Amino acid sequence: MPALRAAGHRPHPIRQFVLKTRSRCNLACTYCYVYEMADQSWRAQPPAMTPATIARAAERIAEHAAAHRPARIDLVLHGGEPLLTAPAGLAAPVDAVRAAVARAAPRTRVTATVQTNGTLLTRGRLAALRAAGIRVGVSLDGGLPAHNSRRVDHAGRPGFGAATRGLRLLSRHPDSYAGVLCVVDLGQDPVETYESLLAFAPPSLGLLLPLANWSSPPPGHHPGHPAPYADWLVAVFERWWHDGVRRTRIRIFEEIIALLLGLPAATETLGLAPATTAVIETDGSIEQADSLKSAYEGAAATGMTLDTHSFDQLLDHPGLAARQLGREALAACCRACELVEVCGGGHYPHRYLAGEGFRQPSVYCADLTALIRHIAAAVQHAAVPHAAVPHAAVPPAAAS
Repeated sequence: MPALRAAGHRPHPIRQFVLKTRSRCNLACTYCYVYEMADQSWRAQPPAMTPATIARAAERIAEHAAAHRPARIDLVLHGGEPLLTAPAGLAAPVDAVRAAVARAAPRTRVTATVQTNGTLLTRGRLAALRAAGIRVGVSLDGGLPAHNSRRVDHAGRPGFGAATRGLRLLSRHPDSYAGVLCVVDLGQDPVETYESLLAFAPPSLGLLLPLANWSSPPPGHHPGHPAPYADWLVAVFERWWHDGVRRTRIRIFEEIIALLLGLPAATETLGLAPATTAVIETDGSIEQADSLKSAYEGAAATGMTLDTHSFDQLLDHPGLAARQLGREALAACCRACELVEVCGGGHYPHRYLAGEGFRQPSVYCADLTALIRHIAAAVQHAAVPHAAVPHAAVPPAAAS
């Protein structure tokens, strides 16, 4: 790290703080990266973040804001299932951070969301969240019961009915509705999945590639079908792109379009922007992005805690520094690729190979290549000035 800093690499301050207010969940989704994948550290975590830990987190976040004076920082209440907290206590972490930041860095705005499975979203909880200005994002695998067969409680009972009740309640309060996250399932029809989710009127859809890597490959990949996830996403893109009315935003498509046009995209899954997220576990330990837990036991751990380390010290952790290097952290084939400014090597956890680390292309490389080329061709042929799309973003294979 000293050599890296001496070479001129400067850290990027943390902009998003994920507060794991609960470490347990009322559902037992069979593919959950927290509970069902390589890292099982949740077992040692206390079930809930204590008031003392919340207060210490607020102090550390305010300290970081005072040092760097960002215009905005984002809080995400996460878990486990954060809505296991009673309505009266839901906003406590956000209130504490906002009060501390207001004292230390009064020009820094604090935004907040909660990411939930939706099953516990009641009028009381939504009222408490709305009063605190906390927007709600919901995780769902599609808008039909058949899409959600793997989202069950600990007794094996489906969670879809309760989740849909929560979503219908949320859809009546668009000011509080952040959107829906949906993991791509090759076993479900893509257009049916997309249109079924529209029934819940989400302002935004996050279509996520399953957390997988070279040592734990995604289902559906085989030599005869190297890009099945691109096929799935292209089918949704075509339906979305050619719709007469833009009924929702789809983040992966908008991010790719922005990057093709040379605009910044607010994502760590595409492009070359530095990672600027920190996770605070219920015991006060400071970790890197939760998604790293899909790779191996301890992949997200830093050895740091709120009591012993500041977020400025986190910036010098080699794992976080590697995710702030952009192109320089990528495999040689990625650095030479004409799509690197858009793909960015793909989501960091998707690059992992046991014994080799993260300096490989994404396990979804073929999917990302096909998807980006398809979207580049659509953008180039739309009502956009030809010169607006960088030449390298539309390789000859994409032109028609």
